[in-house]
Amino acid sequence: MAEIGIRPRLLVKDVMSSPVITVEEETTVNVIAELMDKHGLGCIIVTGKDGKPIGIITERDLVSRVLAKNVRPDSIKAKDVMTAPLITIEPDATINEAAKKMSKLNIRRLGVMYKGELIGLISSKDIVNVMPELIETIEERAMIEGENLAQVSISEGSSLAGYCDRCRIWSDNLKEVNGEFICEECRIELETE
Repeated sequence: MAEIGIRPRLLVKDVMSSPVITVEEETTVNVIAELMDKHGLGCIIVTGKDGKPIGIITERDLVSRVLAKNVRPDSIKAKDVMTAPLITIEPDATINEAAKKMSKLNIRRLGVMYKGELIGLISSKDIVNVMPELIETIEERAMIEGENLAQVSISEGSSLAGYCDRCRIWSDNLKEVNGEFICEECRIELETE
């Protein structure tokens, strides 16, 4: 497939969200909730004093660590609510590798790091969103490879399996005769005509 310009694997960088909304570790939870609402996000990345990512705050973190404990959101900081450390992946990893990592660690999001910098975020939802396209690509690839195999088989004169173009009966010994794939019995009939 590479020879016709199609990359055989979808990479993290192809489906990740970027840029990533971040907050400093001293930011209060009410500000974080407002940012999540404003940008329609399910999570926010928390950075340390040096600007490097140190954790993540998800909707689940807000529910279990703030709402369920009846804590005032303006009295608690990001560093007290976040899940740390932020689990990351490289942008050139395949989405299959990302999905396996998420599954193994029982998480739904990975930070995407390149040369020590946070450049994006990939979620299980991002992966699910591209699955129909991946399935179509796999099916198309199988068809192309199948057609190539059929052409090789036909050109070598070997038989194929399928329904005869004349009698419509299944045969494991079809051969091409005048552009039709014909079973052995129909070929014999043609020779006697």
